[in-house]
Amino acid sequence: MANKRDYYEVLGVSKDASEDEIKKAYRKIAIKYHPDRNPGDKVAEEKFKEAAEAYDVLHDPQKRQQYDQFGFDGPMGGGAGGFGGGFGGGFSMDDIFSMFGDVFGGHGGGFGGGFGSGFGGRGGGRPAQHRGADLRLKVRMTLAEISTGVTKKFKVKKDVTCSCCGGSGAEKGSSKETCPTCHGSGVVTRTTQSLFGMMQTQSVCPTCQGEGMIIKNKCKACGGTGVTKGEEVVEIKIPAGVAGGMVVNVPGKGNAGIHNGVAGNIQVLIEEEPSDTFIREEKDLIYNLLLDFPTAALGGQVEVPTISGGKVKIKIEPGTQPGKTLRLRGKGLPAIQGYGHSTGDLVVHISVYVPKTLTKEEKTALEEMQKSDNFKGDTTTKQTIFQKFRSYFS
Repeated sequence: MANKRDYYEVLGVSKDASEDEIKKAYRKIAIKYHPDRNPGDKVAEEKFKEAAEAYDVLHDPQKRQQYDQFGFDGPMGGGAGGFGGGFGGGFSMDDIFSMFGDVFGGHGGGFGGGFGSGFGGRGGGRPAQHRGADLRLKVRMTLAEISTGVTKKFKVKKDVTCSCCGGSGAEKGSSKETCPTCHGSGVVTRTTQSLFGMMQTQSVCPTCQGEGMIIKNKCKACGGTGVTKGEEVVEIKIPAGVAGGMVVNVPGKGNAGIHNGVAGNIQVLIEEEPSDTFIREEKDLIYNLLLDFPTAALGGQVEVPTISGGKVKIKIEPGTQPGKTLRLRGKGLPAIQGYGHSTGDLVVHISVYVPKTLTKEEKTALEEMQKSDNFKGDTTTKQTIFQKFRSYFS
């Protein structure tokens, strides 16, 4: 196990980290290395899997206690392979996605399910249960929808349970029979001679494909698979505070598994629509307020829009300079459930409008003001408005 990193090191947490700290650390890594954000990046994919394995162990009190006591050779791992033994062999990307959601609060499955069933697959002679394939959808959301959360409906074409056989795959009036090859275990054992003596190996039964049962009289509607093509209207609840690139996972709403197997999931990729009014900076919203010169010089009250659709009045101090920012606490976007508790701010960035054309009277008035030293500005100030604005984001 020398090539495996310590699970606490993988998640970047201390050995006495709380369950909430472990969840937050995993969530951050999972979002960063999610395959949808790193298409074709094998290094990111391995880090994504590595973090999932670490979380599976550390978020489970029993597994964590045994890992802390025995390391990778803990009895939960089943022998010399320890905790890592089941991950590489039986844990796929679909397994990670299907168990990805308790980390994000469980909204309609949240952002992927919890790591409930563990890593591994079918074990110890138990017949296989087929899992339906996952489906992937994309949804575009406005900042207004992101600020409140939204429920969206999709009409999804997918594999559904056969209505004629109820998913069994057998014709009405008939039933499945125990596989004569594996006698219901789903696996076959072969004994071979090697340099080290007799060796036994197990493999999936070729007759029943690991199910332990065979169908002699197959359903004509589904051809014995137990699934047919169909569609379903699925409601997906997307929590407030999501961001582009995140994935909302809906357990059990993907393709039906053959022979009454486990249904797959639907993974919904969030796409964020650009706003004409605000610029998003994580939980903060940036609004560019254009003041006329008299208001900037004399001060006053102006209204600025909020993400809720209303407006709020703010006070402009006399002599307000271009590039100044005002921060309205709690008027930004909410934190996604389970990841922070505060709401972002609305940051108002002020610029001053300079008219392109002037009337004769306006020009005369400005020429008179130009003669006053009070209108010449501070020539020692070197920082431009652009630099001020850029420094805010850095």
